[in-house]
Amino acid sequence: MASLGSGSRGNATLIQAEQSCVLVDCGFTLREIQRRAAERHVDLARLDAILVTHEHSDHCSGVAGLARHYDIPVYLTHGTLASGRINNCPQIRLFNGDTQLHIAAFKVQAVTVPHDAREPVQYCFEHAEHRVGVLTDLGSVTAHVRDAFDHCDLLLLEFNHDRQLLAEGPYPMSLKRRVGGDWGHLSNVQAAELLGQLNLQRLEHLVVAHISEKNNSRDAVETQLRQTHPNLLAKTIWASQASGFDWIEASQKTVMDTSYEPV
Repeated sequence: MASLGSGSRGNATLIQAEQSCVLVDCGFTLREIQRRAAERHVDLARLDAILVTHEHSDHCSGVAGLARHYDIPVYLTHGTLASGRINNCPQIRLFNGDTQLHIAAFKVQAVTVPHDAREPVQYCFEHAEHRVGVLTDLGSVTAHVRDAFDHCDLLLLEFNHDRQLLAEGPYPMSLKRRVGGDWGHLSNVQAAELLGQLNLQRLEHLVVAHISEKNNSRDAVETQLRQTHPNLLAKTIWASQASGFDWIEASQKTVMDTSYEPV
């Protein structure tokens, strides 16, 4: 896994195994995603697919342009397509939430999540007995989500906001209710509670992602993890808005040094 950026101003995550490579979401312009991919030594023309989680612009604004430029198949739910925000893709592959997909070398499980979109999903990828999860943009953790993302070797997980910072922050009350509601985004406490319900003995890497630049901080996340899962700090990687993070392997035991900027 590698990230080309994570946050409210654009998201894109690469998953690779052997000669197969897919992109989860694209919230960047074509020129910007090309620049970021080049930094990861990725030829976008060789992507097997773009998988879309939902229709919010920080996840989908660049999907159609990228797909057209390189003629890449785009996988998305019927509801996401019906939103009208992803149009004119050369190859559309529609599916229902909670469908299992087979894309190149991957077995992909689409997982329905509670978020304020038409038919949002997140994804688990399996290859050669390794399991990688991408889980952001959900306002609450259901038993279905918990079961789907258990037993991951590598998990990218949203720690969007600190509840106190959100309450005291600059957002209008309507947006605070949306972000902190059951159909919004995970707080640090919610993300930590989910981790407490997962098989952490198998987890090799935790990626802290989609951190709000106005309603959260690395210090707040670290404080939460230190209180609830101190052993995970040595396994933690920080996804930034500016540069994401470099390639990490599901089977790699040593965590790579990564930079961090608030997102």
